[in-house]
Amino acid sequence: MIRKLSKAFADIHLRSKLFLVIAGTMLIILMVNIFVYYNLNLIIKQLDDIYIGNVRLNELEDALDLVQDNMAVYLNTKSTDSLEGYYRSEQKYQGLLDSLEQSVTDNELKLMEYDIFHMSQSYLTLAEETIEAKRGRNIEKYKKYYEEASKIYKYINSYITSLNGYRFRGNTESYKELSSALGYMEFTSMMIFVVMAVFDIMLVFLVTRNITRPLHELAYAADKVSAGELDDVGIVKVHGKDEIGVVTVAFNQMVSSIPGYLTRLREGMQKEQLLKEKELMMESHLKDAQLKYLQAQINPHFLFNTLNAGTQLALMEKADRTYEYIQNVAAFFRYNISENDEVTLAQEIQLVDTYVYILNVRFSGDIHFSKDIESEDLLNVRIPGMILQPIVENSVNYGIRDIDREGHIDLSVYRVDENICISIMDNGVGMTQETIQSILSGEYKPAKAEDEVKKGNGIGLNNVIERLRLYFNNNTNFEIISNGRNEGTEVVITVPYTEG
Repeated sequence: MIRKLSKAFADIHLRSKLFLVIAGTMLIILMVNIFVYYNLNLIIKQLDDIYIGNVRLNELEDALDLVQDNMAVYLNTKSTDSLEGYYRSEQKYQGLLDSLEQSVTDNELKLMEYDIFHMSQSYLTLAEETIEAKRGRNIEKYKKYYEEASKIYKYINSYITSLNGYRFRGNTESYKELSSALGYMEFTSMMIFVVMAVFDIMLVFLVTRNITRPLHELAYAADKVSAGELDDVGIVKVHGKDEIGVVTVAFNQMVSSIPGYLTRLREGMQKEQLLKEKELMMESHLKDAQLKYLQAQINPHFLFNTLNAGTQLALMEKADRTYEYIQNVAAFFRYNISENDEVTLAQEIQLVDTYVYILNVRFSGDIHFSKDIESEDLLNVRIPGMILQPIVENSVNYGIRDIDREGHIDLSVYRVDENICISIMDNGVGMTQETIQSILSGEYKPAKAEDEVKKGNGIGLNNVIERLRLYFNNNTNFEIISNGRNEGTEVVITVPYTEG
């Protein structure tokens, strides 16, 4: 039976072994603590209950004395303060009387409480009549009532003192018994903790031995492998199906496969030598190809200089529209390949104006573009470059180019709370919700070959979305809104706004 349990425990995962050991130990300790705590609290509560009756009787006696004293002070002074003091002490005493036994019983001590309660009611009635007689200036009555109340006061005091003494003698015997029980509980608790400590030490020893013995064997075999003594390693014994057992099985497979691996390694080194010789030959051909590629590249500065020469030529020939067109084209290309990763919203909108101007020259003014800026202060916000122009380009290529009505593109900039919203809306062919979702997820692929031709500058909406997220640390929103076929499309970009 023990062997079966040991084998089953060896197959458990290491994490489960440690959890079972720790959880089991903690559970036993918790149960022992609960047992000790419950019994100690029970004894302490009984100890508290022993003397609570004496404490209550002492409070009752003090309250009775206070009533008598306040009544005497009022009879001598007849002051408002002394009267208020009497009523406060009378209420306190009446409240303490409610905790006494108020019915007849066979218990002698309870019967004394019953007598104290009823004598106190008579005493309070006489005290109240004394006060009322004093207030009514009836000297004979208040003296008579005061004398009767004083007699009952003495009887009550005597009864309280006697009852307190009886209770104290009885409580002393109970206290001795509970003190003895408390000492026994302390001894029992100590023995339980000692037994638990010994049990935990043995349990930890057995579990750690079960874990570390296979590790020692595996470490010894690994040292042999690292020293190159593969013939002396042999097969390491697998003790269980836990993580160490899995590693041991993998180690044995590795050791058995090392000779074949070394053979393949030697063959690979020979092949690698041959490949290096071929690689050296190919490097010389690659350098020639790279040189030809560099020679074929277009120099952007040469393009700008050429466009500038064209503007000068158009200016000399007084071709003002051609001059303005070439200037806008040069400005557009210069902005596209500039190294400014960060620009203002005003610069981005200026680029859109330039782009729309070039398109209108190309398409004879078919692109109707309007702007609505809520406040010029909003144009100072910093955003990544080349954000708006690709969206406008998509609106032209995919939205309004092939429609049979007048195409409009509207750009709006407005503030909502602590954000700036940039809206680019067209009245083109619109989008389906599936297309919108595929664009936002970066999975959109053009369905037609002619859509590939419409790519324009090659900067897609996915590129725009990713750069916005990186620049604003995901504190931005890119939304595409369309109600379907021929309903137009609106792109709304929301970025944080900071004053200044």
